[in-house]
Amino acid sequence: MPRPTLSPESTAPRARRARGGGAARRAARSRVSFETVGFIERKIPNFEILDAEAIEIIEANAETVLEEIGVDFVDDEGALQRWRDAGADVQGQRVRIPRGLARQLCKTAPATITQHARNPARNVEIGGKSLVLAPVYGPPFVRDRDGGRRYGTLDDFQKFVKLGYMSKYLHHSGGTVCEPTDIPVNKRHLDMLYAHMTLSDKPFMGSVTAPERARDSVEMAKILFGADFVDQNAVMTSLININSPLTFDPIMTGALEAYASAGQACIISPFIVGGAMAPVSVAGTLTQVLAEVLAGVAYAQLIRPGAPVIFGTFVTSIDMNSGAPTFGTPEASKILYGAGQLARRLNLPFRSGGGLCGAKLPDAQAAFETANTLNAALLGGVNFMLHACGWLEGGLVSSFEKFVMDADQLGALHSIANGVDVSANGQALDAIREVGPGGHYLGCAHTQANFKDAFWRSDLLDYKPFETWTEEGGRDTEALAAERVKKMLGDYVAPPIDPGIDEALQDYITRKKASMPDSFL
Repeated sequence: MPRPTLSPESTAPRARRARGGGAARRAARSRVSFETVGFIERKIPNFEILDAEAIEIIEANAETVLEEIGVDFVDDEGALQRWRDAGADVQGQRVRIPRGLARQLCKTAPATITQHARNPARNVEIGGKSLVLAPVYGPPFVRDRDGGRRYGTLDDFQKFVKLGYMSKYLHHSGGTVCEPTDIPVNKRHLDMLYAHMTLSDKPFMGSVTAPERARDSVEMAKILFGADFVDQNAVMTSLININSPLTFDPIMTGALEAYASAGQACIISPFIVGGAMAPVSVAGTLTQVLAEVLAGVAYAQLIRPGAPVIFGTFVTSIDMNSGAPTFGTPEASKILYGAGQLARRLNLPFRSGGGLCGAKLPDAQAAFETANTLNAALLGGVNFMLHACGWLEGGLVSSFEKFVMDADQLGALHSIANGVDVSANGQALDAIREVGPGGHYLGCAHTQANFKDAFWRSDLLDYKPFETWTEEGGRDTEALAAERVKKMLGDYVAPPIDPGIDEALQDYITRKKASMPDSFL
C-alpha cells in the first residue's frame, strides 16, 4: 500500500483542527504548506552480486575469524564477563567466539524495527522492503555559498534540522547533522537532542559520544514519549561504529549497552577504509564486515534478547597515491551489494549508502559520486540510509546547498523504487487506440488525466529554455540551491509540542548542564 502524504496541518492536535470557521479557513490558505512523503517501500528486486558459493565462503571465513582470531572488547570487564558466561574464550581483552555461537545469538534480533516519532504519522519501519532516508551525520565543519567553510555552530545545527523537517523526501531527522562546536563537548548532545525533539517531529538519533550521553538521550526520550512507552518501543536509533579492524572501544560499547538495555535500536556498523582498516579485496572486506557485525549484534542480544539492531556497513576505498578516502567507487558498491545479501541472510535490517563524495564543493564530482552511492543503496536493499543528503568533503563538511540538492534528488529514488505500473491505466491501451498511427499524445484523454503525476520532476533543477535561464541570471545549481535554503528556512514553522513536555525537557537540560563544568575536550 502507498504511504500517506503528510502535511503540518494533518498532524496538528485534533482540538486545534476542529476550531475555526471562516477565519480558520482564511488562516489555512495563508499558512505555509509543504509536503512530506512516507518511507520508501520497494516494489523492485534487490541486486545480488554474490552467488551461493561466494556467500558460503564469506560466511565460513567470518566464523573462522571470530573463532581463531577473535575481537577485542577494550576496557570493559562487564562485556568480557558476558562473553565468558555465553561460552566464548576470553583471554585478556580478546574474545574468541566459537563457531556458530554469534549467529545463534543473533536470531533473537527482530527482522524489522518500527521507530516511533512524536508525530505518529511519521513513524518509520526499518527492514524488509523499506528504505528510510536520514541526513548527513558527524561533520565538524559546515559550508554555504555565502560564508564558505567554517566550524559548525548550534545555529547551523538548528538550521539543518529545520531543513530536514521541511524536506519532502527525508523520513528521518538524523543525529549529529553537524557538530555545534560553540557548545561544550560534554553538553552539546543535550542541545542537539532538544533541537531534534522540538524543531522537527520526525524520528531522530541518540548521542553515542559517551555512555552517559547515551543515557541522557534515553532519559530525554522518556520525557518526550513517556517512560513506559520507551521501555516497550524503539524511539531512537543510534550509530555504534566498530573501531575496525575487530575492535570494540569502551565508548561505543558503553553506548551500545545503554541503548540495548533500554530497548532502543543500534546500528552496528564497521567503519572501514579499504586498504587501511580492512583488506583491499572485496571478499576479504566482506569477511571482516560480517565478523564484526556478528560480534556486535550478538553482544546486543546478550545485553537484552530481542534488542533491535541494524546490520551496518560503511565502507570506502583509499587512494593509494594520496592516502585519502574515495567515494562512489565500484568497489564500495560491490561491498554494499554483498553486505546487503549477508544482512538478509541474518534476517536483519541493513544500513549503508548515502550521498557520499570526496568533493570539496557541491560540483560535478560531488554529483557523480553521490549518485553512484545513492543508486547502489537503492538497488542493494538498504533499509536505513544515513548521510542521504548534505555530505561533502569525505564527511568533514555538512553543506547547506548540497543538503537541498541531495534531498531533492532523493525523490528519484522514491520513483524508481515504485517499479512499473502495469494496471489498466499504466498499460495505456486506450491512449494508444485514441492516438493511433502518426498522432501525438499531448491532448489525449490519458495524458490529460495523468500529466500532473506521470513523471517525477525536480523541485530544484532548472528546466527553462536557455533564453529564460539567461534572463534570470544564468544561475548554476549551487546558486539555485542557496536560494532554496533561504526560502525553506524563511517558510519554516515549528511543529506543535505539548508545552508541559517542552518545559520538562528544558528543565532536564538546565539541571544536567549545571551539574558539570564545561569541557571542550
